[in-house]
Amino acid sequence: MDLNHFESERRQQSVRNKTAGSFERFQRARQSLAGGVSSAVRRVANPYPLYFDYGSGSKLVDVDGNSYIDYALAWGPLILGHAPQEIQEVVLAQLRRGLTFGAQHDLEIQVSERLKEIIPCADAVCFANSGTEIVQIALRIARAATGRSTFLKFEGHYHGWDDSVLVSYHPTSQEICTSNGAPVPVGLGQRLHSDVIVVEWNDRAGVEQAFAEHATGISAIICEPLLCNSGCIPPAPGFLEFLREITRQYGALLIFDEVITGFRLHLEGAQGFYGVTPDLATYAKAVAGGAPLSVLAGTSVFMELIASGRAVHAGTMNGNPLCLAAANATLDILSRNDGAVYKELWRRGERLRRGIEHILRSQGHPVVTASGGPVFHISFMAQPATRYRETLLANQRLYSDFVLALLDEGILILPDGRWYLSTAHSDADIEATLAACERAAR
Repeated sequence: MDLNHFESERRQQSVRNKTAGSFERFQRARQSLAGGVSSAVRRVANPYPLYFDYGSGSKLVDVDGNSYIDYALAWGPLILGHAPQEIQEVVLAQLRRGLTFGAQHDLEIQVSERLKEIIPCADAVCFANSGTEIVQIALRIARAATGRSTFLKFEGHYHGWDDSVLVSYHPTSQEICTSNGAPVPVGLGQRLHSDVIVVEWNDRAGVEQAFAEHATGISAIICEPLLCNSGCIPPAPGFLEFLREITRQYGALLIFDEVITGFRLHLEGAQGFYGVTPDLATYAKAVAGGAPLSVLAGTSVFMELIASGRAVHAGTMNGNPLCLAAANATLDILSRNDGAVYKELWRRGERLRRGIEHILRSQGHPVVTASGGPVFHISFMAQPATRYRETLLANQRLYSDFVLALLDEGILILPDGRWYLSTAHSDADIEATLAACERAAR
């Protein structure tokens, strides 16, 4: 047994000793809850999924009383941290007035007006509850607007768990080799994906070839403008501008999936950060500070398809007043003083990212960090990735050991390499985290 494996075993046993309550609950949950978790991605936790009691600011406390500085942030939504006071107050006030109405209320107008002011592509918006739902509405509009059934997506990009888009998300090297360029379904029970074209991220030639072969069939290109779900890979210089140009050339829509980047990279999301305006953009996660809300924003010519009823948009819980109250308060905080909170998010995030990079490299580890500030990614690999396939070269086992070691040190991070920052994280949190990384890296 080598020293690294011995240290990993020691850390795992230490975590098990501290989290017996979580282990007991997980064993119990597996008897009634499929897989013991409510979302499949939570099963990959090492040594097992933890159960949490409450969160406050930048901290999360589990059922055994262990406190963690939290950089998972519920997989991204908690841009203001846990249980922010302003959100609590407005949601509680709305709760006293009613959980939901299934009808119109003033918050729908207030929040839609604010979103229209903030988002570059937003002549109008509509609401749903999850990123998966809102992507489906965007693709429906694209089909209705163009009369075409096919859409183009990029390998490694995630657009929700619906059959239509859950394809070529995280294919293995073997699946890529044997697919012969065809879309790779995720899991069992998937339908055929004859209406999906998959191209590698940052591959101009691949996009051009797809349009040359399917010019009259492609309704839209959909992409994460920053590939947060697979390494936080940025667009190559000019690539988003290229997507904007080629979709206009062929009469297709450009859809930005800003479920992660929206209200996190910048107040105006990736649109403001990169200076490229799509036809439609989807939002969820940070838009309501943790409440289940999703948004589609778009230009009037396409959103009119919803307004006229030609493209169906429905849902009992759409525009839920509790979620819109949370969104109204979140947008108020994020937009205050011309978005001043983002300067601090970027400053602290860059201190953390660069500090971790320095610590790991000083210990002899080849490490790459991608993106920055409010969301970044760490990989144990030699060169930055420019497309999904290159992320497969990363040493995932070493990163898993790093996650476990940090968990033992009271730092909670996601298993896939993503780190999220909130406005609640302080300079003291950052320095404490870097000190924990120093101990873990040894």
